[in-house]
Amino acid sequence: MTNHALDATARAMVARGKGILAADESTGTIAKRLESIKVANTEENRRAYRELLFTTAGSADYISGVILYDETLRQSTKSGVPFSKLLGDQGILPGIKVDKSVKPLASSPEEPITEGLDGLAERCAEYAKLGARFTKWRAVIKIIKNHTSDAAIHANAEALARYAAIAQAAGLVPIVEPEVLMDGDHTVEVCEHVTERTLHTVFNALYLARVRLEGIVLKPNMVVAGKECKTQAGVEDVAERTLRVLRRHVPAAVPGIAFLSGGQSEEEATMHLNAMNAKGPLPWELSFSYGRALQQSALQAWKGESANVKAAQKAYLHRARMNGLARSGRYSAAQEKAA
Repeated sequence: MTNHALDATARAMVARGKGILAADESTGTIAKRLESIKVANTEENRRAYRELLFTTAGSADYISGVILYDETLRQSTKSGVPFSKLLGDQGILPGIKVDKSVKPLASSPEEPITEGLDGLAERCAEYAKLGARFTKWRAVIKIIKNHTSDAAIHANAEALARYAAIAQAAGLVPIVEPEVLMDGDHTVEVCEHVTERTLHTVFNALYLARVRLEGIVLKPNMVVAGKECKTQAGVEDVAERTLRVLRRHVPAAVPGIAFLSGGQSEEEATMHLNAMNAKGPLPWELSFSYGRALQQSALQAWKGESANVKAAQKAYLHRARMNGLARSGRYSAAQEKAA
C-alpha cells in the first residue's frame, strides 16, 4: 500500500462523527464478559455475539472500523459471510489485534511488557490477505506506588515503534496504543505526569523508527485518577488535563486520536469525549475506540438468547450514536434519558 493509501485509511478510521469498536477480546478476556451473563465461552457463542454486533443496522453511521481478534477475523456469519466482508460491505474497516499480550518485564517484574514482534511481519501479511486494513498493539503502562520506571516506558515505546513500522511496511495502518492503566489509587496529577512521559517517549521512538505519522491512529488513555483513588477528577478537569498532555506531545501530523475507555463506565467515557470535543478546534480528530464502553449494555441485554438479539442491537446502536454525538461535542445527559 502506498503512503497515500495508508494516510487515507487512517483518516477514514477517524472520520467525523464515527469511532472504532474494539471487539478484539482474547478468548480468555471474553470468557469474563460471557461469564457475567452466565453464557458458556464456546466458539459458537463468541461468534454469535460478534455477529450480533456486526449486523446491527445503522451502526455504520457511527462506527468507522472494528478491531477483531485472530479467531474472529477467520469467522463468518451463520449464513457463511466472512466477518471481514460483512463489515467491508457496510463501509466499516476491519482491523486486527496483532500483539501477543503482556509478560513481566525482566528488569522490573511488577511492570508489564507487550510481546509479539517475532513473526509479526508474516502475521501482518496473512491478515492483509484475510481482509484486514489496520492493526492494533497495546502497550500497558502500570503505576505502582505513584511510580512508573523509565525502563518500562522505554521498552514498551520501542516495541510500539517497531510494531508500527512493520505494520506500515505490510500496508496496514497501525493503531498505536500506550495505555496508562486506571488500576491503583494514584491521583489524576500522577496519571497526567506518567501519561506525559509515556507519550513523549512513544513519539520519540516512532520518529527513530521512521514511522509515518500521517498513517497511524493514536489510542491513548484519558488522564483520570486511579480507580481506587478517593478523589476522582470531574469531567472538565479530565478534559483539560488530557488535552494539555496531547497538545504538548502529539504532533499535528497524526490524523486522529481514538481514546480507549480503560475501565470507565459507558456514560463516563462518552461525557469525557464530549467535553474534549466541545473545546475545539484541535489539530487532530478526537474519536473513540471503546470495548466495554460500547458493548456492556448490549451484552447485558443479550444474555445469550436469540430472542434478545434485537434488544441488544438497540442498546449497542444507542451507545454508538451517543459517542457519535460526543465526537462533535453535541452529546448531553438529556439524550441518555430520552433514549
